[in-house]
Amino acid sequence: MPAPGSFSIRVETADSIEDIPRSDWERLAGTGNPFLRYEFFQALESSGCTTADTGWQPGHLLFRVGGELVGIAPAFLKTHSMGEYVFDWAWADAYQRYGLDYYPKLLMAIPFTPSQGPRLLLEDTLRNHLTAGHLHDLLDTLIDRLGAHSWHLLFPDSRDQQLLQQKEQLHRIGCQFHWHNRDYVDFDAFLAQLTSRKRKSIRKERRQVADQGIRFHRYHGAEINDHVLAAFFVFYQATYLKRGRRPYLNQTFFSRLRDQLPEHLHLIIADMNGQMIAGALFLSGEGTLYGRYWGCLEEYNHLHFETCYYQGIELAIDLGLKHFDAGAQGEHKLVRGFEPTFTHSWHGIAHPGFRDAIAEFTREEAEQVQAYFDEALTLLPFRQP
Repeated sequence: MPAPGSFSIRVETADSIEDIPRSDWERLAGTGNPFLRYEFFQALESSGCTTADTGWQPGHLLFRVGGELVGIAPAFLKTHSMGEYVFDWAWADAYQRYGLDYYPKLLMAIPFTPSQGPRLLLEDTLRNHLTAGHLHDLLDTLIDRLGAHSWHLLFPDSRDQQLLQQKEQLHRIGCQFHWHNRDYVDFDAFLAQLTSRKRKSIRKERRQVADQGIRFHRYHGAEINDHVLAAFFVFYQATYLKRGRRPYLNQTFFSRLRDQLPEHLHLIIADMNGQMIAGALFLSGEGTLYGRYWGCLEEYNHLHFETCYYQGIELAIDLGLKHFDAGAQGEHKLVRGFEPTFTHSWHGIAHPGFRDAIAEFTREEAEQVQAYFDEALTLLPFRQP
């Protein structure tokens, strides 16, 4: 493939996953990452979770050279900032105070999923020749054509970060806490790497859950019957309703996820006296376990930690997965063996005045996140060699 200066890269948008041939999507995205599966986006759209009415209008990017499709990027035209986990509400409020429109914006991300992974699904020949400056110019031109006021690319992996890296562009960092499987044969082998005090604390928490008469059951893929899935959905809803919000996802989505991607889906249900009382849903792929959704109807001592973290660690060990991403935020994960990791996002702001102000904000924010990350490292519960 010739250098970018000698040919024209055209970026188009597709209003639905159905407008992109599955074979082309899978050729570029593969089938190992659950959040990049064609079926995942089908389930979101067909269940009504990502539509113009919900503020998640699909606008997947199609990169073409000479008419040939050489890249895609999952993308949406957003009319709000909910469900993203990289917060820009303050930016939107500032626009509003000056009588300017912040929305619509172009979002390149996995809906409702703050997990790092590939976002620019490009053929190697294009990736190797495309420069950061050229990519940013393409995205700036695209938002102007779409009538959007900014573009945002959230949670890219290290390979995409190399392509996005440009000193003049707006780059935000965040901090999450992830667990790493260092060839542990079981949960006790993991605990053996912690200090005595932390090891005793975790065992005490787990014992207190068991002493309440709570037991756990795992269901994988097709084993998740309609009765169990319906119970989980009630728990999932409760997490949002307790905060006075409606859930982002509906029961139809979870049913289609089970039916279309069973090899990636795992569900842990907590049971007391024969009654299901809580549940946590996980997805797996490419060496990683992703803890995504959880809920309960009543509060039980340490139930959240046990269901979402300790049961998740055991599941990752049993599945032979090296990495457990349990979701956004949560310093409480730190003392339970989850280690700090940086997350990244990149942003293109059309308005020059606001762009300068946001650039200053991101610089100050990065210093704060770095200090937070450094402090977190000092609080890890592992024994010193």
